[in-house]
Amino acid sequence: MRANRCIATLALAAAFAAGPASAQPATVIELTQIPCQFLESENGVDHGYTTTRKADCEAINAATGADRVAAAKVLELTPGKYVFRVTNKNVPYALGFWLREADYNWRNPLHQLTKTSVSGGGLGMGQTQDYKVDLEPGEYVYSCPLNTTPDYRIVVKG
Repeated sequence: MRANRCIATLALAAAFAAGPASAQPATVIELTQIPCQFLESENGVDHGYTTTRKADCEAINAATGADRVAAAKVLELTPGKYVFRVTNKNVPYALGFWLREADYNWRNPLHQLTKTSVSGGGLGMGQTQDYKVDLEPGEYVYSCPLNTTPDYRIVVKG
């Protein structure tokens, strides 16, 4: 009995020392927010928008958002762990970030329990914040509701 307990203790210690089987490092994706857009998502093109409040971006994106999204870079990823590192480069008010499954509806309580949605705010000018997420195969979108950007696409295949 004592030998079995010793073997079980050693096996448990080895498992903890090895760490979890899914201890793969996360892939970092850097995104820069400038007024009304994510710079990398729009192929590095700074459209030169200026904004002092959310309503400025709402008007700009109402006029240009659909065309910009059609030409935007779709992130093609494999399933796994990701860190979206978001920087507020020069927007003069606090920003955020919201990544979710493409068909996510925040009003649906079932979606809140079963679908991927990662978000946060309070990102002041010049600040950077990390958003961690595990992505499974499927389609996702990301945006900033506070800087009112278009919904940029992510496709995860694998």
